[in-house]
Amino acid sequence: MSVHRSGTAHRPRLLAAGILLAAFSLLFTHPAPAATTPARGSAYMGMGVLAHDGRNGTPSTGDATQTEGVDVSSHQGNVAWSTLWSSGVKWAYAKASEGTYYTNPYFAQQYNGSYAVGMIRGAYHFATPDTTTGATQADYFVDNGGGWSRDGRTLPGALDIEWNPYGAACYGKSQSAMVSWISSFLTRYKARTGRDAVIYTATSWWTQCTGDYGGFGTADPLWIARYASDPGTLPAGWSYYTMWQYTSSGPTVGDHDKFNGALDRVQALANG
Repeated sequence: MSVHRSGTAHRPRLLAAGILLAAFSLLFTHPAPAATTPARGSAYMGMGVLAHDGRNGTPSTGDATQTEGVDVSSHQGNVAWSTLWSSGVKWAYAKASEGTYYTNPYFAQQYNGSYAVGMIRGAYHFATPDTTTGATQADYFVDNGGGWSRDGRTLPGALDIEWNPYGAACYGKSQSAMVSWISSFLTRYKARTGRDAVIYTATSWWTQCTGDYGGFGTADPLWIARYASDPGTLPAGWSYYTMWQYTSSGPTVGDHDKFNGALDRVQALANG
């Protein structure tokens, strides 16, 4: 009887121990999922547009003459430029830098390779206004491929300013502070290169994070991001767009874009 009572008395303890052991087993064999925030440096043009403004677009066939382009980053690796050229792509932008901590390891192949097949090419910088000043990032961009030369085939550098893939959408800045940061970048870029930089953005981000500031439209060409059949409402200050990123077609060929004009207008922007 005493042995039987003892076994009964230990049963709850044994059951509890078994449950605890099973819990520990699940914990170590099924770890919590990794954080979804991407690694710094992995951002690419349109990364925020995919998340906030839609998925894909098919441009209207009724548009005036436009010239096809692409933008690429390290996500595309070594690009088959001759294939893109044969498909009708005549201009390209390659990511050169991000913040002051990252340069694209494929930049030389992308920037020089597009030029070699006959394209008019340019470089872009992915802005991270929460890490360093606009002027500091403009210097980093120019020092790492974002410069300009009057060779008729090089476009002015582009500032990619959009949703923050690493945290708060507006990088923790007020609307006035964001405008000041952008102005700092643009002023330094022009001082270094003699050219006004292109601004790549989405209208909804621009409205949210700058208060729809209209002061850059007279000097800096607009590259609007909108994955739809038309570019939609433009940010304040711009009555027309110069370039339009209309779709993200996957990592093999980059995002596709339209230049608002025939090839001679692309050449005119390159010539300054």
